[in-house]
Amino acid sequence: MKLPPYIIFPVLEGEKVTLREVCDSDIQDLMEISCYDSIPAKNLEEAKEMQERIDKDYEEGNTVHWMIIDNASGKIVGTCGYYRGFENESGELGFILLAGYRGQGFMTAAIQLAIDFGKKDMELKRIWAATNRKNEKCIAVLERLNFIKIAILPDDEIEYDHILPFSKQGD
Repeated sequence: MKLPPYIIFPVLEGEKVTLREVCDSDIQDLMEISCYDSIPAKNLEEAKEMQERIDKDYEEGNTVHWMIIDNASGKIVGTCGYYRGFENESGELGFILLAGYRGQGFMTAAIQLAIDFGKKDMELKRIWAATNRKNEKCIAVLERLNFIKIAILPDDEIEYDHILPFSKQGD
């Protein structure tokens, strides 16, 4: 497996979005969606501290956290990444969009880039996600990208697994 940290932080470019590293100057724009361990930041100082923790997790090889940029406007629209380590060659995807950009296909495009990177570059054998069962938008994104429900977890959470296509010999 090829896990973080990387010599050069991976930038993933797609037709609709680009995923890149979060910089200190981006924190203000991400304030409303900044969180760590599902706990939202209450102010800019907390958001900065949370990003420092995410950066430390990356340096320890436990996460890859990208900012999502709309290619058409150059605006920050959200974040996504792999969180909580890579035990048993698996990676948990997490993602969140700023409110004004929901329902426009940004997350589907971003998560597809992250899945492709996880499969091809990180060589993950399992890609999964968990969400609250009331989060219909998140569930729709997961199902659109070939995730299937595998478990009901405590606290109204649902766990999904991505169906990784079989590779042909020589791929």
